[in-house]
Amino acid sequence: MYQALYRKWRPMSFDDVVSQPHITTTLKNQIKSGKTAHAYLFTGSRGTGKTTCARIFAKAINCLDPHDGEPCLECEICKDADNGTLSDIIEIDAASNSKVDDIRELREGVVYTPERCKYKVYIIDEVHMLSAGAFNALLKTMEEPPPHVKFILATTEIHKVPATIVSRCQHFDFHRIRNEDIVSRLMYIASQEGFTLHEDAAGMIARLSDGGMRDALSLLDQCVAYENDITLDVVSSASGIAGRDYLFDILEKIAEKDAAGALRVVDKLYDMSKDLKVLAGELLAQMRNVMIIKTIDNNKDLITCLPDEYERLKALAERMKLDEILGDINTLQECSERFAKSTSKRIELEMCIIKLCGAAQKAGATVQAASGNAEITVLLNRITQLENALKNGAVLQTQPQIATPAQQEQAPPPKPFDPDFKKMKASDFKLVQTWDNIVEQVKQTNPAIGCFLVNSKAYMCQNVLLMIVHNDFYLKKFKASGDATVLNEILKNNFGQNFTIKVKSAKNVAPEDTENPINQLLDKAKKLDIEVDIKK
Repeated sequence: MYQALYRKWRPMSFDDVVSQPHITTTLKNQIKSGKTAHAYLFTGSRGTGKTTCARIFAKAINCLDPHDGEPCLECEICKDADNGTLSDIIEIDAASNSKVDDIRELREGVVYTPERCKYKVYIIDEVHMLSAGAFNALLKTMEEPPPHVKFILATTEIHKVPATIVSRCQHFDFHRIRNEDIVSRLMYIASQEGFTLHEDAAGMIARLSDGGMRDALSLLDQCVAYENDITLDVVSSASGIAGRDYLFDILEKIAEKDAAGALRVVDKLYDMSKDLKVLAGELLAQMRNVMIIKTIDNNKDLITCLPDEYERLKALAERMKLDEILGDINTLQECSERFAKSTSKRIELEMCIIKLCGAAQKAGATVQAASGNAEITVLLNRITQLENALKNGAVLQTQPQIATPAQQEQAPPPKPFDPDFKKMKASDFKLVQTWDNIVEQVKQTNPAIGCFLVNSKAYMCQNVLLMIVHNDFYLKKFKASGDATVLNEILKNNFGQNFTIKVKSAKNVAPEDTENPINQLLDKAKKLDIEVDIKK
């Protein structure tokens, strides 16, 4: 049965572990001297060897014939441990065993002595997934475990592990594996497996794995399934990333502020089913290289790129300003963070490209200009409203002016107009010429009010507005509701002042009451051929 490369080539001894000598040397010395701790905490990013070292450590302390702190790999204990059939080495996945009851079972099991080994070893992977109650249940057991028990905790998120747990363990921090070490390991495995791996292709795999050997081997396995002769193009195709030419085409378009050209390249990659999230990560990595080249001399040891790409990156750095580069990096990081929540990765990346090319700023300037034009339009509308107010004889409200003491003595401020409707005459009122237009505005704001004002007429005297309507029902509704507020707001927009609104129904006015100003206005309206109902 075929076995995945990352499982087949998992290190079996400390000497096989890559890029972690500060940890493997310490553990070997502890095993040789017999001074091992009762609890260990292994932390670091994925694929750096945490679980692997835990398994090797568990084998080595129980090996029947250890050599220089290493397991012999030949005795029955080592063979059963490698096969996963050794009952004294217990691996627990905290992600699926995170409850208090799961830890209680562990506490009940630690009291029993090992069946075949010297030590019973508990390896708890992803320990940060334990609940608060489970951590509390584990705490006392880890502090004073039986002498035949060892704990090894592994996690990628140390900040989620309680300080009370961390303080009871020897803490080992696993570093990301260096690219050159990954390349060396991949070339060795390729030679043993019988397929061809080009060094530049191995370099790309190492870069994509982000310091994780397991990720590198998984990608290598994927490339082998694609083609036995693994070149740079094979890695690009198998992993779904953009080819290097496409990648630099986009970067150069960004430097030229050519949004259309960059979007066309992205469109081609989308049609080729390239992973746009990976593309965004590649752009971010290369923009980071541009930043390093821009700021640091003799920087080749800090740059992660293929040998023939350095000159192209250097040319990009010469064309771009540092603050521009930093802004582009920030924009790409925000884009990468939003990918997880985005419903369309294509739209997300296209928005990012437009921002990188500065098209958003240009659009913003256009919007700002349009906003200025909108302000001019508002002013013109206001002038029209004031003209209407003057035409209809309204008293305009103006901003109060600061008067000198002399002016205050000579001309005291006028008293506000206090309408007494009974003392007013029809001749005091002027027909509102633009009333039909105002009714249309009311309909748009509140159709329920506007429909009652159809065929109504309005007269104005200073800040008094008299409406003559047909419907007795609306007359009652108007007095009982807040319709006056809606109408007054529209009147203020047209005439620049607030009004005291009076509403009368033509049905309630007696024609013989000639002294009533409403009667006089109705008579005036009849002469103007205004259609109103004057029934008793």
